[in-house]
Parts: sequence; C-alpha cells; structure tokens
Amino acid sequence: MMNRIDQKFQENKKLLSIYFSAGFPNLEDTVQIIKNLEAAGVDMVEIGLPFSDPLADGPTIQKSSSQALLNGMNTEKLFTQLEGIRNKISIPLIIMGYFNPMMQYGIEKFLARCASVGIDGLIIPDLPVDVYHEEYKSLFDHHGLYNMFLITPQTPEKRIRYINEVSNGFIYMVSSASVTGTQIKFGNIQTNYFDRISKMNLSTPVVVGFGISNAKTYEAATKNSRGAIIGSAFIKFLAEKGVNKIGEFITKIRS
Repeated sequence: MMNRIDQKFQENKKLLSIYFSAGFPNLEDTVQIIKNLEAAGVDMVEIGLPFSDPLADGPTIQKSSSQALLNGMNTEKLFTQLEGIRNKISIPLIIMGYFNPMMQYGIEKFLARCASVGIDGLIIPDLPVDVYHEEYKSLFDHHGLYNMFLITPQTPEKRIRYINEVSNGFIYMVSSASVTGTQIKFGNIQTNYFDRISKMNLSTPVVVGFGISNAKTYEAATKNSRGAIIGSAFIKFLAEKGVNKIGEFITKIRS
C-alpha cells in the first residue's frame, strides 16, 4: 500500500502541515487536536514528542514541550493515546522528536509501535542523514516508515542531493538558520534560498517550515514549494483560544 504521505503529495494543491506538542495544553488533548485539525482541512499533522532538551525549538515550542512533560506526557503515553487513531483519522501523521527518547525506548520497539498505531513517518532533527542511511534505514523500511530530513540555507548542495537520494516523503526546508518561531514576512535571503532549492529540481517534494504564522508567510513559503509547516503560531493560538477553536486558525491561514 502506498504511504499516506506519498498519496497526499499526489493531490494537486499546496499542502498545510501543522505541528503541536503532544500533551499540550492538556495531557489528554492529543487526539482531539488531531481530529479538529483534520476536520479543518489540514493535510498532515506533526505530533511533537516532548523532550527536555529541544535544541532546534524556539521558546514557544520549548514552553509547550515543558508543559506537556509536566502534564505527564512520555513516549509510552503518546502511543497509548494514539491506539485506534486510524479508525478516526485518514491524513498522514508524523512524529517529530529527538533521537534520545527514541533510543531510550529502544529504536526497534519505537518503530514497531509507530507502525502499529498508524504513524507514516518521522522527523528527527538530531539524527544525521548518513547515520540514518548506514544504521537505521533498513529498520525504517522494514516498518514502512518514512524519515524526513531538515535542510537550512547553510546546507551544502552535495548534502541536499544526498538527502534527496536516501530519504522519502518530503524534505523539510527550514526557512532560516535560527530556531523555530514566527515571522511577519520573509526577507530576500529566504526568498533567494527558496528559489535556489526550487531550481535544484529535487525528486523529493519540499515543504517549508519555521517562521510561518499567517496567510502572507504561508503564501510566500508555498510559492516555490509543495507546502508549509506551522508550529509556533499554532501553539500560541492553542494556548490562547483552546482546542475547540482550531478551525478559526486554519481558515485564517488559507484565506
């Protein structure tokens, strides 16, 4: 069966993916947030596995991650919450997290659980592509899981081409060299970088993340890519408006 991520990219439209920290605002909100996002027309959901030392995350995501840990979120709890999710949800689900908690859980066991609950892929910012390729790719393939990698304006072309060859699903194009957070609009450096990557004609679709917070940045990010990922702005919205108003947020982005 074709991976849901590939199926999604066959649709003729710009995709919107939303990231949130599992277990935030409240421990048991995870499934309801995913349901409300799908109902609002979101194309993919990235479920953040909270970690105590999140290197790539800006203050908003760090705060939501810390709160989720305080609420009692952990790897086992997340898998328990996701049991049976595929009876309710049809869009691709991705777990985004750091490699350390996955190693502690046992990587083989972690991937098996992902597959059994219906996760389609992973984003692991601190797992280098060569280590993945040499040591873990066969395990991911065995469980039918995709692994998506991040590229930044500083990533050399050779490495981008290597990522394009060994990964599947999509390439996560980080809009800036800094941590996550929201921006009002993109500057020339970013638009030139989007343009440069677009001209590389990669076979793997590219999705832009970091700094997308409104209709304007969503539009700019998707001009030269297949979609955009929103995290910090959505988490801020959740903290202010709660789980039941999610539709409002998505409508504004796509307006």
